[in-house]
Amino acid sequence: MSTTTRLTRKGQATRERILQAAADLILRNGVAGTQIDDVRKAAGVSGSQMTHYFHDKHHLIADVVAWQAQANLDNHRLPVVGGLDSFASLREWARLLLERQEQLAYVGGCMFGSLAGQLVESDPDIRAGLADGFERLLELFRAGLTAMRERGDLRADADPEQLALVLVTAMQGGLLLTQTLRRPDPLRNALDAAITHVETFAPAPR
Repeated sequence: MSTTTRLTRKGQATRERILQAAADLILRNGVAGTQIDDVRKAAGVSGSQMTHYFHDKHHLIADVVAWQAQANLDNHRLPVVGGLDSFASLREWARLLLERQEQLAYVGGCMFGSLAGQLVESDPDIRAGLADGFERLLELFRAGLTAMRERGDLRADADPEQLALVLVTAMQGGLLLTQTLRRPDPLRNALDAAITHVETFAPAPR
């Protein structure tokens, strides 16, 4: 939303509270089952506040997608995983994903992926927002893998684009199956296979 940069700190907090409430309701009840008034009540705001921050339901959904995409990106920029630019940081990324799912008892999966599953065919503009969110995530992995290739950690024939797709696809599919089956091995095995594939591009020892 273009007015975001003009919000006060209190206004920004209110807007984020509305977005969080909307995201939670959409994941629980679906888009059709989530109405503006439901979000207003869940966020504890007035009708005038809702219309101040979001013109209508379409704008609210679009902003939920953008907000959740940024949150997903931020979760992949934690200092502990660095720039996702080493084999060790990729393994740590996988460990943290598994640890997070264990803490959640395998309920919830990837919030951004869940939104995508519900919304991708709902509207061309919404699909474009979802695609942008995934492209930004892929770019994060591409940058790390490119840095590894430039350092010589990966061979020259390693394709950062292809490897980034392998990693993100393994994560999304693994999270969905782990959430559905309520057990860790789908995610663990998918991530291990994807990172092992990346490791096959390490130069042979001299």
